Amino acid sequence: MICARLNNRDIHIHTYSREHLQFLFEEAKKDRITCKCCGLPLRLKLSIHEEPHFFHRDSGDFSECETTSLKEIVDKDESHTENGIFRLPKGKSISGDKTSTAIEYWKAPRAAIIKTAFEPKPEITAESFFQNVPLNEKQLEAVSANEGPLLVLAGAGSGKTRVLTARAAYLISHLDIPPSAILLVTFTTKAVKEMKERMATTYGLAKQVVNRLVTGTFHSFFYKILYHHDSVKWNGERLLKWDWQKEQYLKIALAEQGLDEKDFPIDQALQQIGYWKNAFLPGQNIPLQDDWEKQVYRLYLSYEQQKKSRQQFDFDDMASACYELLQERSDLLQQYRTRFYAILIDEFQDINPVQYAVIRLIADPENNLMCVGDDDQSIYAFRGSSPSFILDFQKDFPDAKTIRLTTNYRSSHSIVKSADAVVKRNKQRFVKTLDAVRDDPKKPLLFYPYDEEEEAIMVVSDIQEKIKNGAKPEDFAILYRTNSSGRAVFERLHQSAIPYTAEQGVQTFYSRRIVRQMLAYLYLSQNEDDPEAVKQLLPVLFLKQSTLNTLKALSITEDCTLVQALKKLTDIKSFQLEKIKKIVPFFAGLKTMKPVEAITFAEEQMGFSNYLKKRGNEGNILEKGSDDLRDLKTAAKRFTTIPEFLAHVDHIRAAEKLKPIRNGVQLLTIHRAKGLEFHTVYILGVTDGSVPHDFALDMARKGDETALEEERRLLYVAMTRAKQNLYISVPSMRRGRTAYRSRFLLPLLQQ
Repeated sequence: MICARLNNRDIHIHTYSREHLQFLFEEAKKDRITCKCCGLPLRLKLSIHEEPHFFHRDSGDFSECETTSLKEIVDKDESHTENGIFRLPKGKSISGDKTSTAIEYWKAPRAAIIKTAFEPKPEITAESFFQNVPLNEKQLEAVSANEGPLLVLAGAGSGKTRVLTARAAYLISHLDIPPSAILLVTFTTKAVKEMKERMATTYGLAKQVVNRLVTGTFHSFFYKILYHHDSVKWNGERLLKWDWQKEQYLKIALAEQGLDEKDFPIDQALQQIGYWKNAFLPGQNIPLQDDWEKQVYRLYLSYEQQKKSRQQFDFDDMASACYELLQERSDLLQQYRTRFYAILIDEFQDINPVQYAVIRLIADPENNLMCVGDDDQSIYAFRGSSPSFILDFQKDFPDAKTIRLTTNYRSSHSIVKSADAVVKRNKQRFVKTLDAVRDDPKKPLLFYPYDEEEEAIMVVSDIQEKIKNGAKPEDFAILYRTNSSGRAVFERLHQSAIPYTAEQGVQTFYSRRIVRQMLAYLYLSQNEDDPEAVKQLLPVLFLKQSTLNTLKALSITEDCTLVQALKKLTDIKSFQLEKIKKIVPFFAGLKTMKPVEAITFAEEQMGFSNYLKKRGNEGNILEKGSDDLRDLKTAAKRFTTIPEFLAHVDHIRAAEKLKPIRNGVQLLTIHRAKGLEFHTVYILGVTDGSVPHDFALDMARKGDETALEEERRLLYVAMTRAKQNLYISVPSMRRGRTAYRSRFLLPLLQQ
């Protein structure tokens, strides 16, 4: 049905612009839209697979209503349509002609074009060394390889964990290598635990044997070396484990430089410092690209000095300290070279220069080194990682053997070929072809929501339908490029009855600095005595936090609100006071505006835009304050009053404290999803500017496509998380602006 009644007036879906379908969706949820025939409440269906239409809220036989609605559409004079709010120009068809108005308000999903037909290949299972552990020929070749450097290029879903664990078990059970002489390094403690459990349960090794393996993350391995060498200096009590501890030192450094910590992105400075520590060997010069990096470098020097004076260290110090120790102590280096017969490294594409340098020192000269990874899944450049270590492996180890694992056991043929079509456009990669072992008639589907809000409605609706048909919440993953891109779907899921698990980054959108500061205008428009809102506003007015106490005192002595007290400040410069006096009267005007109008007014007329400009480079090339502001406008536009919007904000903020649900829909950034797999995957916002991100496009315009290639690998990683169903969202609008389909998707649409 596409006809209904709203506010005692007839409405027709086609008379509404695409943007305003969300208005109908929300009105229907409030039971304000009813059937013209029977008068019962209707809902609006905004889904991936179907054209928007009304349906009855309650179950039952409503065929008569649908017949009556269809007859009315056929009989209606379509030369002019009006619903009291929107009006179509004459001559526009609202039914039957799918080439005119229908296209304007809805675009049908499109299946990816798969150029290669599925050809089942008989899986040749080689004679395995272990009962109940089948290995294909290439896997067996890797497991039983001779001594020397070995690179195993393990494509997505090709069984790299099986190969690593089988290799370690083979060395122990068939070559009689002592477990203590085998070093198995990976990037997460979870991966270490899973590998050890698998070796004990699957390969028949006693737990005490498995526990003698030297396993762990790079950090834990480096820490063991340092602690064994100097247990006093490298005592765990001296370790700065948490970001808040490091932030304290940066705040001291900021104060020394006369900078306001409340107006500085400390988290991004810490990330930049971590990158420098991992990407450059001790003693190397760090090239500083701009004023932001120069400023952070000064903080870096102060941070290091403060740690040194207190004899403390952080996680990133362990790798560089270990490298320096082994460089200086040839006797100690020789001990470790003698100690380890074999070194096995998982996720080799994620290794950074300092980690690689330490491993090369220890592996030399035998170089009995097995590195398992996939250059197409190198996505951690911001940590200092680079696919170059895989690509140049043969140069570093001329006698190295390379084995390619090219059978994907995870995803269907169409998903594998779609992902392969995307990533093979990269130039800096090994040429390889991944083949699936199974086919599925369902192909990856591109769907076209209007914006982030409609995207969220469509995805949650699709999940609800699949759960009704027997799927489990844990079967689903919703992936996005940055945390802010997951805001809308997080909110929709939170308002639904579907259990979910979301990372803190996506849950805390309304707690971001810029968002908090803009929301302060809205809170104060409703209550000029809100102390928390005034506190958030002070940096925007370039006032110190201590001013809040002065305002509280003035509000008492002058018998006025905190906002009105701003005009009575005396210890500020005259030009500041003039600006404040100009702004204060505007708060009363904000009160009755729509939320998005109030945000725009505060931005343009009340100084917020000027504040953002003066803040300059925020140091976060992925999520800037101006982007947060546009995201906030997108979130606000579905609400008609400020109190309604603020109630929503308060509700979502309360969700920040909720404990994650183990068996629920997973909301993840693509980076966090790496190594995981799900029955059904939705990838949000696959448009230029998102995937690939704006910063990668900017670098490409300057002639450097390094970041662009990593963005393409990110999409490849996201696509290969899906086992059976893959949905790729291509919204028409993003952050209030026209969006364009990601250039990465072109291979999926070409014949």
